[in-house]
Amino acid sequence: QVQLVESGGGLVQAGGSLRLSCAASGSIFSINAMGWYRQAPGNQRELVASITRDSTTLYADSVKGRFTISRENAKKTVYLQMDSLKPEDTAVYYCNANLIPANLGTRRYDYWGQGTQVTVSS
Repeated sequence: QVQLVESGGGLVQAGGSLRLSCAASGSIFSINAMGWYRQAPGNQRELVASITRDSTTLYADSVKGRFTISRENAKKTVYLQMDSLKPEDTAVYYCNANLIPANLGTRRYDYWGQGTQVTVSS
């Protein structure tokens, strides 16, 4: 069974930094893209950043220049370094992985973490 476990959320003042981590575990054949999404109260879930297996990255315009996504393939882990945080970054952050589970053929599936709260105070 595949699991994504996030860590690193919390409360920080505006201008501060946080680093989120997400580790995938279980029977995994290969992981393709990994990413971070967020959902604030009353809003839809939105893409924050994504990274392919060969480290091609994509960022939402609202976080460009402030957030950095990275991954360690050997550890099946993706990170999100968040700097210069703003109150509008407050949300639950979800890790996503597009992967091929072991022993289930070659189809890719999307898996999600449980979410971690990030709160930025003004």
